[in-house]
Amino acid sequence: MVEIPEHLRKRAEEARAKAETAKAAAAAPDNGAEAPAQQQVQPSEAASKIPAHLLERSKAARAQASSDTPAAAEAVPAAVGAAEGSGGGVAVAAPPVAPADLGATGPGGHTQRLLTVVKSGSIQDVKSKPQDKVHVWPHLLVVEFVAALFITAFTLIFAIFVNAPLLELANFNQTPNPSKAPWYFLGLQELLTLFHPMVAGVTIPGIGLLALILAPYIDRNPSLKPEDRKFALSLMTIHLMFWAVLVIIGSFFRGPGFNFIFPWDSGLFFEL
Repeated sequence: MVEIPEHLRKRAEEARAKAETAKAAAAAPDNGAEAPAQQQVQPSEAASKIPAHLLERSKAARAQASSDTPAAAEAVPAAVGAAEGSGGGVAVAAPPVAPADLGATGPGGHTQRLLTVVKSGSIQDVKSKPQDKVHVWPHLLVVEFVAALFITAFTLIFAIFVNAPLLELANFNQTPNPSKAPWYFLGLQELLTLFHPMVAGVTIPGIGLLALILAPYIDRNPSLKPEDRKFALSLMTIHLMFWAVLVIIGSFFRGPGFNFIFPWDSGLFFEL
């Protein structure tokens, strides 16, 4: 059920009160009682913004209807007496009946009246559907900026209180064996020992990055439950496990000459 707005209900009550006041003023028998009623009606009519020519037409029609009613009432007994004196049948003419409200009729006798034009949205309870999308600025970028500030502050404080594991100055006459890259590049170095540099350095990492970029467009499931996001979780797990295995092999299972060894037999050739 559609609820009617409060301002429309009040407007209807005011219009109903104005109509009742106008009818009471029109039904008053004497002019003395009609004058105060007209004085009360005039401000309400002005407040309703009815054109002046319509008000004048309504007053003239109401005055004509009130003046014709006594004349018609006097004509009826005279006609009855004349008919009885002639001995004929009695034929009484019905007095003309005035419309209830002549001022409400328009051209062609139409009684419709346009009260107001109301938009459908003001009387209908229209609720928009909730959207799960927000703007990048400021919702996303503010969070990313705060996270970047936090990571920068943490790195600065950590670097002040923790010394970096630096070795002695490099000797160009003596190459360390094995020569390993930092741990975050050991996965790439492990790929270089297994494939051609073009494949290990460009093709395989490019395919992995492209798969991660296309993942949000392939898996468009809005659910936040892990059991509903099997594709995304599987893709990220494969990516992390693939790179973690390469880093572990390059760190603990590569010895002199970057040959494959077992750390429990030959030792550990790894430093941070």
